[in-house]
Amino acid sequence: MPKISAVINTYNDEKRLSRTLSSLKGFASEIIVVDMMSTDTTPEIAKSFTAKVFKHKKLSYVEPARNYAISKAKNDWIILLDPDEELPESLKLFLKKEVKEPQADFYRIPRKNVIFGKWMKHTGWWPDMNIRFFKKGSVSWNQIIHSVPITVGAGFDLPLKEEFAIKHKAYTSIEEYIIRMNRYTTVQARELNKNNIEFTWTLLVTKPTSEFLRRFFAEEGYKDGVHGLALSLLQSLSEVVLYAKLWQKKDFKKRKLSLSEFELEFNKTIKGINWWFVEAKLNEINNIFIKLWLKIKRRLR
Repeated sequence: MPKISAVINTYNDEKRLSRTLSSLKGFASEIIVVDMMSTDTTPEIAKSFTAKVFKHKKLSYVEPARNYAISKAKNDWIILLDPDEELPESLKLFLKKEVKEPQADFYRIPRKNVIFGKWMKHTGWWPDMNIRFFKKGSVSWNQIIHSVPITVGAGFDLPLKEEFAIKHKAYTSIEEYIIRMNRYTTVQARELNKNNIEFTWTLLVTKPTSEFLRRFFAEEGYKDGVHGLALSLLQSLSEVVLYAKLWQKKDFKKRKLSLSEFELEFNKTIKGINWWFVEAKLNEINNIFIKLWLKIKRRLR
């Protein structure tokens, strides 16, 4: 059977790395850990699992270091994981069978995102398909944060089932979310500014509103209960911070803002929320007469 290398990029992951490495037992014949100058015991934990540990300069996000990590792998097949992810036994069995007679060069795998202790089945967090299993040489990453990797050859999507999903303990606390949000938005604001994206005050209204409506309504975040509401609001806050940082990049350029201008944008926001409230109700109601009445009522608004 073709051999598999596991590749993991780390930074101060001593509290969670053991679970990730333990989940690779009986699956990967080689474990590559590329550590970005951790100040805790992450490298020692990796070595205790007989991982080959390499160093990389510290970065604000992982993508630029992934190609370096992949280059250290000796085997033909790569499983790429983050240090807060685990492989279930059912997924390992599927992939071990797959490498014997592969259907593709790279595989998109769903992720079971556990946030604040709950599996998020909505709010844009499922199925969260990611290319994480591939033949060496068929997948590479560019330098852009949260970017989709560059691929060569044929791809295959695994079934959207929990048994085939990577378990991802994404956020365990609000503090952790805010720390990462601050780091990511700094990088994203720098990219927007580098690409000459102009800042206008309306972005502070339209972008967060759009993000909330997408997460909570279009992605049915309300079905995740309070978790869905809180995460939709936090993702919306992330957009506020991002575009405020873009404004900061423009040296906090001054501009007068009239109440009438803000009222116009605010009313658009309210209209959008009302539209999505009705849309959500329409999706849950089977009575055609009530549906018709809701549609007429929405048009009259």
